[in-house]
Amino acid sequence: MTDESHDAYGRIARYYDRVLEPLDAPLRPIAMRLHPVDASMTVLDVGCGTGTFLEFYADAGATCHGIDLSRAMLGEATKKLGDRADLRLGDATALPYDEGMFDLATATLFLHELDPQTRIAVLGEMARVTCPDGRVLVIDYYSGSLTFKGHAMRTISAVPERIAGRTHYREYRRYLKLGGIPAMALEAGLAVEREKVIAGGNLALWLLRAAT
Repeated sequence: MTDESHDAYGRIARYYDRVLEPLDAPLRPIAMRLHPVDASMTVLDVGCGTGTFLEFYADAGATCHGIDLSRAMLGEATKKLGDRADLRLGDATALPYDEGMFDLATATLFLHELDPQTRIAVLGEMARVTCPDGRVLVIDYYSGSLTFKGHAMRTISAVPERIAGRTHYREYRRYLKLGGIPAMALEAGLAVEREKVIAGGNLALWLLRAAT
């Protein structure tokens, strides 16, 4: 059973939105424009954290599900969402959902902290639980060229990545070196349908579909 002493976010969950929400908030309307969501859709947020993205989709009327390995973060998400989302404690490499269950599966600033094989496993699971005409939407660091603004944003972003610990920072650096999301999508059976680079090249959104 997960307890706070083994929960990487156990001590910071209650402060997470206060510190990072101002940085994350602009991402949600961009995500909605890239892949609009309505009341007919079922959405899964993998690594849902405090539920800020799920709240956005719930407000659009979608049927929402979220999963996270942090009990503390899920506690914050439950306060925010109540019964508007089915929230589960679990491992993203073995999602407890049926194949083809979701119209959209999302992961926001989550995959970069995992080791390479785990990233691919998570993307593969997201592909599995998404319906044949559904999509996977990933928001994470972009590994391409940076503008002046992008260099400044990357420097700022590196601070919480370092604070998160040596292993987290190492995987963040390795993620960038290995080419980020596009480089691993095909290994997970996914292809990039659309890419939206933002924040001067520090971040990007990728809309992925099943590779043919």
